[in-house]
Amino acid sequence: MRTYDVAPLFRSSVGFDRLFDLLTQADRVEPSTAWPPYNIEKLAEDQYRITMAVAGFSPDEVELTQHDTTLLVAGQKSGSEGERQYLHRGIAARTFRQTFNLAEHVTVTGATLENGLLTVALRREVPEALKPRRIAIGAPGAVGQDNALARVTGEAKAA
Repeated sequence: MRTYDVAPLFRSSVGFDRLFDLLTQADRVEPSTAWPPYNIEKLAEDQYRITMAVAGFSPDEVELTQHDTTLLVAGQKSGSEGERQYLHRGIAARTFRQTFNLAEHVTVTGATLENGLLTVALRREVPEALKPRRIAIGAPGAVGQDNALARVTGEAKAA
């Protein structure tokens, strides 16, 4: 596996600490954290979907929590498994915790659990104030910014 040195980027970038942390953590991901298996799809420009295979779990045994830019999916089976005697157990029913790092302004819009697949719908909704805007270039002397100095019209009278 290749490793990338992102140290030169730290010297010339400001505010990208979280991105660099994600890059350095990518090499340290353990195979056990990839359970349950999942897909991440891009449906449209600002719509995404995470689909997780959680066969054997009911909706009340799976918990979704979004905190800022982190989505936590956790599952824990209820205690009724002690009554059964298995000859072969191929469907995993172990407790799991899967964390997804979301970009800024990405929120969960819904979730369903059907046929053993947990589907989480996500949407990026950038606030209007943060979207790019075109700035008109005015004639010399025209006020084009909110923070421009106010012009004084008229002369102050001497007392």
